Amino acid sequence: MKLSGKTALVPGASRPIGRAIARKLGEAGVQLILPTFDWPESIIEMEDEFKQSGFSHMSIPVDLRSEEAVKELMQKVARRFKAIHILVNNIERGGMPIIHGSYDLPHNSDQWDLEIASTLKAKWLLFHHSLPLMQSAKEGAVVNISSVSAMLGRSSATAPFFNDAYSAANRAISSFTETWAREAAPTIRVNELMLGLIRNRHGEDTRGWGELNDREKREIFSQCLLERTGTPEEVATAALFLIRDADYMTGSVVRMDGGVTLGSQNVPPMPDGILQ
Repeated sequence: MKLSGKTALVPGASRPIGRAIARKLGEAGVQLILPTFDWPESIIEMEDEFKQSGFSHMSIPVDLRSEEAVKELMQKVARRFKAIHILVNNIERGGMPIIHGSYDLPHNSDQWDLEIASTLKAKWLLFHHSLPLMQSAKEGAVVNISSVSAMLGRSSATAPFFNDAYSAANRAISSFTETWAREAAPTIRVNELMLGLIRNRHGEDTRGWGELNDREKREIFSQCLLERTGTPEEVATAALFLIRDADYMTGSVVRMDGGVTLGSQNVPPMPDGILQ
């Protein structure tokens, strides 16, 4: 899909992964619609960067967990842009066990609902209410951003990062991806980018990573075949591929995790066998 002049809806662009994806699209001449909610300092940074870069963009404060707020967002988008060509479904809120502790603790009384509402409900609302504007554009691409918590849950060396509700919600995103690919075909492609430990998300430069001791960090790197975390820029490159280049892909899940779900099990040498 040619990108110049297209319109993209990219929530979460105030944070590093969403910012990197929006930056790639802006550099390709895409008009950006950027829903914002919290992280006010990051929103200011995003606005300053995109203004200096000369990107065509519109940032709108909106709670994407609210159906009425999402409907209002789509009305604004329709008035200004008429159509949506690209949806990067990048919204979630997962409490790290190493930071939040158990759901049983008083300060976590709303955490379960928050993780489900932001990771599942908000994604569904965005797709559902974007779809008519995407269908009117005659061609489009959706990228659902998910997490390998769907595969690992609260287990293995990555357990400090993935809460139960967050993990279950991410497992369900693949169901969305397949259903939406059927629903939106043939003019709109829907694919999923399942992320491992990414810097600024579940890796370095997060509060949770800072709470790990050296042994826990070594165990994580040992479990990851590439022995490192990923970067937001690498995520943006993969997202751009799914949007721009993957014209014959839909309903697919691309796992970008450095091999962390495969773990550190080695492939043994081939045995000599007993036959002569």
